[in-house]
Amino acid sequence: MKKEVSYFAMAPKQQTPAHVPKAKKPSESATEMTEIVLPSDTNAIGTIFGGKVMAWIDIAAAIAAGRHARRVVVTASIDALHFLAPVKVGHILHIRAMVNFASRTSMEVGVRVDSENPLTGERMHTASAYTTFVALNDLGRPIPVPGVDAETPEEKRRYSEAQKRRQARIRLAEELTNP
Repeated sequence: MKKEVSYFAMAPKQQTPAHVPKAKKPSESATEMTEIVLPSDTNAIGTIFGGKVMAWIDIAAAIAAGRHARRVVVTASIDALHFLAPVKVGHILHIRAMVNFASRTSMEVGVRVDSENPLTGERMHTASAYTTFVALNDLGRPIPVPGVDAETPEEKRRYSEAQKRRQARIRLAEELTNP
């Protein structure tokens, strides 16, 4: 008889649900991806599909959240995604992500996308997003994550703003479920 193993059972066992992990610096989760925009990534006018940028944002954010939690993580939400400038075929995208804030089982990850013209080296801020990820235990249930130890003025500002966004997300969820 063949024994079935779930995906979550393959993740290394690190902590019990009652354990509260030690806080981590935001820099410990910092992630940077670099992607070239190919013709298959673009629309009829040669600019990148927004959904492609969103997918890369989700991947970078998942890596940052996973580094912070050192667990399997899943996307809970992507909000405040703003496209600021078009990205052309042949340009290089730099996608940077970092955990801004953590509550009991979830983390907010801020993501910034810059486009680079490979011929001139000029960079332009093209998109920003805030994502929320939840860490899962071996059974696929939410598990406590480390807090965020914001040290620099920039990290403290991002932490404070992330707390406000979290409260706004909670209020919105309550409004949607209790009209």
